[in-house]
Amino acid sequence: MSNVFVLDHPLIQHKLTYIRNKNTGTKEFRALVDEVSALMAFEITRDLPLEEKTIETPVTEAVTKVISGKKIGLVPILRAGLGMVDGMLRLIPAAKVGHVGLYRDPETLQPVEYYVKLPTDIEERDFIVIDPMLATGGSANDAIHSLKKRGATNIKLMCLIAAPEGVEVIQKEHPDVDIYLAALDERLDEKGYIIPGLGDAGDRLFGTK
Repeated sequence: MSNVFVLDHPLIQHKLTYIRNKNTGTKEFRALVDEVSALMAFEITRDLPLEEKTIETPVTEAVTKVISGKKIGLVPILRAGLGMVDGMLRLIPAAKVGHVGLYRDPETLQPVEYYVKLPTDIEERDFIVIDPMLATGGSANDAIHSLKKRGATNIKLMCLIAAPEGVEVIQKEHPDVDIYLAALDERLDEKGYIIPGLGDAGDRLFGTK
């Protein structure tokens, strides 16, 4: 089954408090999400392999370490996932960015892809699917399926907060996908909102209702 990692670094938890606060305005909310995304990127890349490299320092020759040829792909789920990309790119500037846009057909309730654009070298990349909220798990599940059917084999999911119901869906549908969270919340309410949550991440990022 998928491993679930709750990133309890004090800076992440401190900033998440202000992200949750309903009185935090759009500008500050956006900046905080960006900062937490960068901190989470630090944690989610902890297992990247290293290889030795010989360099010349100003003093002498030294054997040091560099990341061993891993190619990273970031895939935000539109639209709220966009708010987390820049923070990650500051730490992983060589990563390529794909996008997945999905909606549910109101009659069939089946996922419909309205936009999917991914790097061409899919099989060679480790992908991180990004969405601030993992609520019912529907969007993340569909996005991961979209990547897999196009050839992706190594995928992680990164969200700010999640409900147990959403985590359970990903664990059932994608036991090979590790889940990285800043917080695992209590539950979903009858409307599918995460409790205590942070409201609608997309609306709060982009100042819409």
